[in-house]
Order: sequence, then structure tokens, then C-alpha cells
Amino acid sequence: MNENTFYINISGKKGDNRVPSRLLEEMIQNAVEQGHRAIEVRAYGQHGIGGRLWRAGDEKINIRIQGQSGQRTGSLGYPNTEIEIMGPASDDIGWLNAGAHITVHGNASNGVMNGAAQGRVYIGGNIGARGMTMTKRNPRFDPPELWVLGSAGDYFGEFMAGGIAVICGWEPILQNPQASVLGYRPMVGMVGGKVFFRGDAGGFSEKDARIIPINDRDWEWLCTNLNDFLCGINRVELFDTLSKRSQWKLLRARTPQEKMVTPGTLSMEAFRQDVWDRELGRGGLIGDLQEIEKGAIPLITRGNWRRFVPVWEHAKYKAPCQAACPTGIPVQERWHLIRNGLADEAQAMGLKYTPFPATVCGYLCPNPCMASCTKNLQYMTPVDVRLLGRAGEDTPLPSPAGKSAKKAAVIGAGPGGISAAWHLALKGHGVTIFDESDKIGGKISSVIPDSRIPRETLEKELERVTKMIPDIRLNHGITPRSFAKIKKEFDYVIVAAGTKKPRMLPVPGIELAVSANDFLALAKVDKVKPGKRVVIIGAGNVGCDAATEAHRLGAEIITLIDVQKPAAFGREKKEAESVGATFQWPCFTKEITSMGVHLDDGEVIEADTVVISIGDVPDTQFLGPDIETCNGFVRVTPFNQTSDPTVFAIGDITGPGLITDAIGAGRRAAEAIDSIIAGKEPAPTDSRPEIEKSRVKLEYFNPAVKDYHSLDQCGSECASCGRCRDCGICIHVCPEGAIERVEKPDGTFEYQSDPERCIGCGFCKGACPCGIWEMVSNVPM
Repeated sequence: MNENTFYINISGKKGDNRVPSRLLEEMIQNAVEQGHRAIEVRAYGQHGIGGRLWRAGDEKINIRIQGQSGQRTGSLGYPNTEIEIMGPASDDIGWLNAGAHITVHGNASNGVMNGAAQGRVYIGGNIGARGMTMTKRNPRFDPPELWVLGSAGDYFGEFMAGGIAVICGWEPILQNPQASVLGYRPMVGMVGGKVFFRGDAGGFSEKDARIIPINDRDWEWLCTNLNDFLCGINRVELFDTLSKRSQWKLLRARTPQEKMVTPGTLSMEAFRQDVWDRELGRGGLIGDLQEIEKGAIPLITRGNWRRFVPVWEHAKYKAPCQAACPTGIPVQERWHLIRNGLADEAQAMGLKYTPFPATVCGYLCPNPCMASCTKNLQYMTPVDVRLLGRAGEDTPLPSPAGKSAKKAAVIGAGPGGISAAWHLALKGHGVTIFDESDKIGGKISSVIPDSRIPRETLEKELERVTKMIPDIRLNHGITPRSFAKIKKEFDYVIVAAGTKKPRMLPVPGIELAVSANDFLALAKVDKVKPGKRVVIIGAGNVGCDAATEAHRLGAEIITLIDVQKPAAFGREKKEAESVGATFQWPCFTKEITSMGVHLDDGEVIEADTVVISIGDVPDTQFLGPDIETCNGFVRVTPFNQTSDPTVFAIGDITGPGLITDAIGAGRRAAEAIDSIIAGKEPAPTDSRPEIEKSRVKLEYFNPAVKDYHSLDQCGSECASCGRCRDCGICIHVCPEGAIERVEKPDGTFEYQSDPERCIGCGFCKGACPCGIWEMVSNVPM
């Protein structure tokens, strides 16, 4: 590149901190995307600099590296990339090179051009061990080239399958014309390519390679490219010294014919006749058991001769997102519908699993589905399920099944109780909800701040609930007597009463504090004035909600204290920190006074309001002695059935959990009741195992996506783990054309592999984006 070319500078340090390799690569990729084609990098040992710069297309990119380049500089380099390292280089320069031209002005350590298929590397010094190993050659492209001014370390050219190496031996030959320039045991396992060198080859593997004369064509190629090499490393003055033909030798791989077995070794045919048949086969010990007739077995086997056969395992496994969802929503199926332009159907599917797709999936859920997304394995941004949830706000009411004669009561109109009632109604059963409050929704309606969820969204979804479940009886407290009456009137009862009794600290002055639920309920209707200083005892997510509400209502100094590291996480913690709330731990409360909170170490944290947020406990007294409890919570089976077979319990009354845990338990209990009504044993609705994430190929998806802006974008970026995208890649990569797509009478499809054409190579498995194809052992003959 012209000396006057303007280079933009990217530093591998920010202040005194070294930039991680992955972030430095993103900075370089972003610069290329912005149109920069000359980039100078100040490196501090970062790996992989200059690799994978595909965004520029065919435009040339020049990368100049100052400082200390780390391992694998130029790895997976593209043909449009030229990299110049202004000093020595670390391991694996040009690893898996796919066309980049790399120049090192100094020595390079081990693994230069390891696994390269194209491209050229110039080294202005010596290289370490195992240079040019496992290289390959595609006849459609120029072979990979390695030029070294000095010598190479041990095991050079190990398993070399293609390419050209030129080892000039400049300094060693100056000292000793017969010096070894290829280190210990070069060319072991060499099967292709050739190596030009001066000096001695140092005991190369003669069974794998041989020295041959340099013909005129090879000499002309060497001289022409030697001049380019010396110009590239700024040592053109050495051309006359290095261009003496008598000093050069040429190693090339032995052909298969040249590697024929040594005299005296039995051929396969001789072994069969003289050893096998005589001792074991026909007339031998197991001759009567031998059924396979003598004959040639093809080198590439098909049919029953294959060791492994491909199996199309579409929908055999759950996607990780579905497996992690407490409600069991098949997220990947919904993205499949989105990809196929069926957005309405995708939203309708959501209502089959939850009555709160927008409220919970879109806003309140911490989204374990996204946390378990396979894309996290490669530090890619998981597909944003929240967009899909929020789009379900206006989804029409689904149609329930035909009415049954059975009736169920649900005690508690929180998210878990509503979920249970919703799914019972979808199954066609009569259902009545009882709740002591004057509105439905539980803590979603009465406690969770409006900053967490738009009020309009919640009201729309609650209105949809009332249309599905018209019989909702509010202001209806439950006593042991009324519970017994409900059990008599209804065939089944689902208890979803939640945890409404706050845990309070046994310390003097506790009467001066307010529970988090009471504080949040008053704050939601603006009926509390917290003052300027607020202390919240208990730094979980509910405590964070109290902090954000306190700030909204005028608090200026907000402190959350805990006896241990705060359990808060996610959006709630971030919002609390954003309003200036501070976390302090470990703190042990000794007393609460009008001054504030007194700790056992003598510190006093001043407060106008003290909020207690250390959890809640259920009130189970109304259930009576027939319902078993454990540590204050109702004991249930995996299908949420209590010790009374007609009574089920879900949500926080069975143990602490997420809102989605309660919604999922409501669905599970409703389906168990539906199964019992139908005369069946309760069973999981989807018992499939989770797919192994390693089967999914993330190379097809864009790692640069950081945010999602539309459902279509999310659908296209979903890896569809375990669910065939019908992309046809397996058909195109199969070298034998053995795979075809078959339409079924019901409108579905299947990919089938023809055993008479399939060779069991596994290309279909290796290329499948979704992990659908698996290679299994063939049936023994």
C-alpha cells in the first residue's frame, strides 16, 4: 500500500485496561463496516487480529499491527486481507488461512500456517515448531504458501496435504552451508505439497517424502516469487545470494505407489488364502459360521455395509428455550410460524400456554428461555422473546372445547390461579375463581409498579381473562368453613392463594416498619409519602421495586441492606441502581427507631421510612388438617396434587418461585385434572428430552446482531434447535445426492436418505443448522 495511505488507529487498550480479544475484533469489524480499508492496530497480545474480514467483499483491506500481536493473527483470513506485523509474532500465524497475505517483520513462533488452505505468509526471520502442518489444497484455488527467511523448528510439514513452503535458511547457511533448516523429524505424514529449502533437511521422514531435482519450471517459479518475498520483508538486497540454483533442494510427498508395502509383507489376497481360510475360514475353526462370500468390498460403502447411517430427528427433542420455560411454551415453534408469515397463528399459540403473553412474557418474566438460548454458547445475543410476548397484547380470545359436566374452583385470582382457570376453561370445564381482593391479577395488579409494565397492557389482558372466565367472585375471603363448602360444591379445587403474610424481623421497633407488599400497594395508588431517606431491609427484586417506587415518590437517599450478597438481579436491580439506590451488606439489624435502622456493629442508617422485604409466607390454616404441609408450604406431587386427590395447589403456597413458575403450575394442574376426568393417569404433556446444544450450528447466524427490532428479524435469527427449518442444505451438501424432501398426505414433509446411495459420510449432520440429522450405528449384519 502507498506510504501516504491514511490509516485509522485502533488501540488494544482503553485507559490502563487491555481490551479483550473479542471486543477488539468487533472494533475492527465495525471499522470495516463503516468503510475503512486501512487500519493500524496497537496490539497488546490480543488473539485473532485481522481474521474473518468478510464484510468488505472484494475490496482490499490493509491491517498493520504495532506492538505485540497475540496468537492466531490472520486466522480464517480472507483473500481480500493483507496483514503486516511490524515485529515478531506469536503462535499460529495464518491458522486456517483462507486467502490472506500476512507479512511478519521478525520471527514467528509455533504453528505458522497450521491447517491453511489458501493465502501466503512471509516470515522475515525464523519460525518455531510444527509450521505448515495439516495444510490442504483445493485445485480450484492457488495453494497456500509459506516463505521463511531463516529456518523452521521441529516437525515441520507434519501431515502436510498441500501447499508450497520455501525455507531460505539465511542465517544458518551463513554459519554452516550444511546446517539443518527444518528441525527435528520434518515431513512426518506428508501426503501432498512440496518444500524448497537450502542446507540440510535434518532427517526428514523418507517414507513420506523424497528429494527430487528442481526442474526449470519450478526454478522459474521460485526465482520470480523469491523476489516478491524479499521485497515484502524489505530484504531485496539478499536476492543475488539466495538465487543460486546449486544451493536449493526440493522435497515433495511420496505418491501412494511409492509408499507400497515393503517386500515380504502379505497382500490382502495372500492373507485371505494362506492365513484366514486355512486357519479360520473355509475348512477352519469357524468355517461353518462364515456366511459372507469372498469378494471385494467397495472402498466407499453403502446400504448395510455402512458403519453409521443418518436419521432425520425432526421434533424429537425440545429446544433449550422451551425446556427452560416454566410454562413450557414451544418458543421455537412460534418463531417457525413467524418465519412462514403466520404471525397471528404464532400469537394464538401463545394463548394456549399462558393467559399473559404480553404482561409476563413481554415485561415481567426474567426470560429463562433467553438465558438458555443456544446462541449464548458463542456469545451471540439470544433471540428476544419479549418482542413476541408484547405483540400478543391484542390477540383474540381462543375458542374453548365443548362444555363438560365437571366444575372446578380456583382459590386465588393471581397469575397462577388465573392460569389454572384459563386452561380448565379451554378444556371446556366449568370454573369459578374466588379471591379476597376487589380486583383480579394478584400482585401483578396490586403490587408490581407501573414502571415495570404498562397499565394499558395489563388491563387488556385481564379483560381477556374475564371474557374467558366470567364467573369470578371477588371480595370473597376463604375460611375453613367456606373452603369445606367449596369442596362439596365443586368436583375439583385448585388452591392458588399465594403468600400474603409478610415475614417480619423479630427486633425492637419492628412496628415502625412497613412490609414491602404494603408499601408497594400504597405506592401504586400514591397513598404513601416515604420521605427523603428510605432503608429497605432485604435486597431482593421486591426490595428493588420498593426502591424505584420510593424514588418516584420523592425519596433521595435509598439504601438496600442485607445479611448476605443481594439476591437482586436483572431489570429490577438495574432500575434500582439507575435511581441512585445503594446496596450494603452484610448488615445485621439490631433495632428500628425513629432515627432509622441500628445495626449490630453500632452503625445507624438514618431513615424516614423503613421497608421490610425479606419474603412472605402462605396462610394455610383454611385448608384444614387433611391437606399435608411441610415447613409451612403445601406438599404436592409433580402434577400439583395434594394429599387430598380432589385438591391441587400451585404457586407460592407450595414454595417460592417466579410468576412463570406459578403460570406453568396452573397449566400443569389443569391438564392433570382434565386427564383424571377423562379416566387417564396424569402425565407430562411433553416428555421429550432437551436437544444437545452442540448439535446446533451457529455459524449460519450473524454474530454482530446486538439488538432485535422486529418479529421477522427474530424469526430469521432463531436457530430453530431441533426443528427443521426446511432449508434444504442437507440436500445440497450430500455428495451422493442421497437425500430428498418428501411431502406427506397431511401437508407436512420429511427428509429421507436413500440407503442405496448414502455412504454414511455424515455431511448432512455436519451441515444441518438445527441439529436435526444424527448419525447412528447401522444395524449389524
